[in-house]
Amino acid sequence: MQKIIGTFHRLVDLYRPSTLKENGWVWGAGLMTVTYVVIVSVLGFLWNTEPAPFDVRQATAEITHKSNDDFVVGSVTTATMIRIGETLLYKRGGYLSNDVAPPGLFMDNQPNWEFGVLVMLRDSSGALRNHWSRSQSQSLEDEDLAIAEPLFNFDNSSWILPSTEGEYKDAIAALERYLARLSDTSVQNAQFFARADNLKQYLDIVSKRLGSLSQRLSASVGQVRVNTDLANDPQAQQSTRTPKIVIVKTPWLELDDVFYEARGAAWALVHLLRAVEMDFQSVLKKKNAVISLRQIIRELESSQESTLSPVVLNGSGFGLLSNYSLTMANYISRANAAIIDLRNLLEQG
Repeated sequence: MQKIIGTFHRLVDLYRPSTLKENGWVWGAGLMTVTYVVIVSVLGFLWNTEPAPFDVRQATAEITHKSNDDFVVGSVTTATMIRIGETLLYKRGGYLSNDVAPPGLFMDNQPNWEFGVLVMLRDSSGALRNHWSRSQSQSLEDEDLAIAEPLFNFDNSSWILPSTEGEYKDAIAALERYLARLSDTSVQNAQFFARADNLKQYLDIVSKRLGSLSQRLSASVGQVRVNTDLANDPQAQQSTRTPKIVIVKTPWLELDDVFYEARGAAWALVHLLRAVEMDFQSVLKKKNAVISLRQIIRELESSQESTLSPVVLNGSGFGLLSNYSLTMANYISRANAAIIDLRNLLEQG
């Protein structure tokens, strides 16, 4: 204990004006630089953590100030989108994708995680504006959702004039106004239509997102792929000719970027699908599809397990080292296959 106290006193003495003058301002500036680096490193370590999952029922109750029995159709999905947006902005370290100063400037895992979450939030806000809140193609769109959806599609790295955080806060506020009207049974100008067809339209988009992530993750070890762009349609055409055999490999420096983007997307999608299970409960029960949806959620939850290595390992497919990207691709692919099955189930009468 005496050694620790003695070390502390020596550090204090180093910063005394008389000591700085005696040893020179260069020595003092060096000490201040080292201190700054240490503080930035500690903050970077603390900020580089993914938020814990939240309970969509509890989040809805907190936002709407209603009990579970009083939730109207669509309130859980909307409240979940609001809470995802709030988590994006107010998690530990805040929103990092547009930071211009350390440590956020030098961090890439969390910004890529944020982008994965943001993509799923953009897709769900588009589905809410164009499908879930409208009874048919000729019906009017909701005025608040027409504000929220383009704001979520604002540049995710804008620092100022306007800032990304400011735009996303306005989008969340628009969702909150829509949810307030939706939850008020005396107001009829806000609706949420839980139908099999508009749920399928949303799942179509999600399936494409997961398919793309799966392919990018699988390319961590390099793949030789047969070009199937025009398969199954003899009359199909494309703009320019492409090789019949395509070699795809994710650059080494981008492996962790794709991995954390996939983790962020899966994190957001788990919550959105839990909300869908509640709001589309009657549709899913009629189609006997509740278990199918829960299987999708379980596969995505498996992708959120903690990693033991501080870096994203990239061993070959059957090599000595693990390959985190291939493991993540497995969970994403299995979830996507289950989504395709669920879409087919929703199409049946």
